[in-house]
Amino acid sequence: MSSDPTQSPPETAAPRRRLTREDRLRQLLDVAWQLVREEGTEALTLGRLAEQAGVTKPVVYDHFSTRPGLLAALYQDFDQRQTAVMDAALERSEATLDGRARVIAGSYVACVSLQGREIPGVIAALASSPELARIKGEYEAIFIEKCRHALAPFAAGQPIGAAALRAMLGAAEALSHAAANGEISAPQAEDELFEIIRALVQRNATGRQ
Repeated sequence: MSSDPTQSPPETAAPRRRLTREDRLRQLLDVAWQLVREEGTEALTLGRLAEQAGVTKPVVYDHFSTRPGLLAALYQDFDQRQTAVMDAALERSEATLDGRARVIAGSYVACVSLQGREIPGVIAALASSPELARIKGEYEAIFIEKCRHALAPFAAGQPIGAAALRAMLGAAEALSHAAANGEISAPQAEDELFEIIRALVQRNATGRQ
């Protein structure tokens, strides 16, 4: 029996585009951040991520291998965005203490605020094992050296001490997380951190560590 020439051939579904490895990683990280935001860090497992992303478990395991590997990847993703924002702002900033201090404060608070309440949970989870704590420490050291380099021209030739920079980082984390949790506003966090950074450099310039 011949087919009716007046009937249109059935439509075939367009083939799904296969994501590149880089695009798949970006998708998985975005879904992971959403999971942490909606359900908390405790709910983030490789199996749950596969389910939410609509992929098989082997796909997720191929990218992260373990849950600690996933947590480390999330922190790296956050750190890379923070670094990009800060680097771009430093290039545009005035070569003054106030200009550099404002960039450091604004960039740190903005990145944590943008990530919302997810990043404190990820940071807390990173402290759950020596390996994850080491990864966090490595990224902190890079951030501290970047700040040291940006602020050094305004320290009257005095090296900015590690204790002062660690205090600055602690204040940055505490103020940013308070802003993300709604305890204070982002501008309040930025202004307070700006004053702390400026004060530590000025104190350092007078030789008082």
